[in-house]
Amino acid sequence: MLHRKIYQLHSEGREVNLFLRDQQRWIYGARVIDVEGDLVTLRYEETDEEETCSYEEMVRLESIGAVSKKLASVPRIAFDIPVSDDCPEAEQLHNRYPDPNLDVYGGIADHGAAMTLPRESRWQVHR
Repeated sequence: MLHRKIYQLHSEGREVNLFLRDQQRWIYGARVIDVEGDLVTLRYEETDEEETCSYEEMVRLESIGAVSKKLASVPRIAFDIPVSDDCPEAEQLHNRYPDPNLDVYGGIADHGAAMTLPRESRWQVHR
């Protein structure tokens, strides 16, 4: 089962993080370059203060203990979030209910506005 998943990651070409059980270490940001039998070829980079080193490493399939991949990321800095007006016309979603005073069922929507009743109605409601 792990062999098929590793091969799928190789086909996708995405970066993954792998934990090597026999060495008790993580390899971050690796790409699976090749899968042959029980050998997996990885390519990754490590950066320290002075230089960036590129590595290509072959590991046995049985030494891989865990695999993780990044699903999504969002920068922490403030930026303008794209809104629907920035999308091309063909990709925009149009409002199915253009009248803001109508709710989904066609009635008048209560948007938290206080309604005033005539005095005689107030007495009937609050009794």
